[in-house]
Amino acid sequence: MLGSILAAAAVFTLANAAAIQPYLPPGGLGTNSTPPIYRPLSDFDLHSLNLALHQEYIELDLFHYGLARFPVEEFEAAGLNAEDRYLLEFMADQEVGHAKMLTNIIGPDKAAKPCNYSYPFQTVKEYLDFNRKVTRWGEAGVYGFLEHLNSRPSAELLLQAITTEARQQMVFRQFEGLFAMPFWFTTGITQSMHWTLLAPYITSCPADNFHLNWINFPSLNVTNEPNATAITQQNNLTAAITHNTTQPLSSPGQQIQLSWEAPGKAVGPNGTYTTAANTTSAKFVAWISQLNTTYTPLTLTSNYSGTTQQPGGEIYGNGTFPTVNGTVFVLVTDADPYVTPFNLTMLHPHIVAGPAMYTSG
Repeated sequence: MLGSILAAAAVFTLANAAAIQPYLPPGGLGTNSTPPIYRPLSDFDLHSLNLALHQEYIELDLFHYGLARFPVEEFEAAGLNAEDRYLLEFMADQEVGHAKMLTNIIGPDKAAKPCNYSYPFQTVKEYLDFNRKVTRWGEAGVYGFLEHLNSRPSAELLLQAITTEARQQMVFRQFEGLFAMPFWFTTGITQSMHWTLLAPYITSCPADNFHLNWINFPSLNVTNEPNATAITQQNNLTAAITHNTTQPLSSPGQQIQLSWEAPGKAVGPNGTYTTAANTTSAKFVAWISQLNTTYTPLTLTSNYSGTTQQPGGEIYGNGTFPTVNGTVFVLVTDADPYVTPFNLTMLHPHIVAGPAMYTSG
């Protein structure tokens, strides 16, 4: 009797497998029965995941810091009520979970530890604006390396964290009175671009903290970047789900003024990182936005300053959507090589300074 049952089960299993198999097209990564390994599988993984962990730590500190620094009256004056402040607190709690997940993946011996930070804001509105920028470079930095990780299982977990962070970035735009998502695609940047933006706000770390092997490019400043805080205040745009305003923050063709530093400056935690670049021959400005890296010519006004014009163009041609919108990334380069979202590191040898963040819309 038992033999008959086992034989019948075997026939059912084979038949069931045959029925299922046509619905699993061949190919793909990690689709077999091999158990997933949620650990860094290369130095590339280790340094990338630790960079993401630094990002989670600064957000955790930043969200709590603002809630503690500014009184309720100032949040209320900026249009944020008790429910809004609770959402901000909840976003800080999300960072606790993200940091825990990354620490578990990396392992306690090599995972970065929380550091001390300095921030450039004085008001609630400026605080919200800085949060928008921090979460923007955070999501872009992870999107840029996610598909390159050797550990695909780790990439899947990190994807679930960074898509949460993308929602945070949208919320901060709404808190500021900006349109929630004025783009069709959310761009990525490289780890070195990410670290260049993040490191200057880290003042010190534990002495045994993991040292990241990413480039710190010289700092770039857009001296006449549109001031989202001032513009929203002038137009009485307060925190809301959305605002459909005809007042643009910027427009194609307007002159952009840039200044940048020479390489060799000590930056980051305890000044243990030094800015570097392979070239100082500034000729172009690269605009990383959505699916495109667009170049505009740079007119030098000194060895470390110049002007260019904000590019126009639309993603898929006339009648689609502007290529440059939202918060985009701007760099000074010595050439205009063709790069795509998957191989942005090919731009590294040509970077003179940057990126800087540019609030185009």
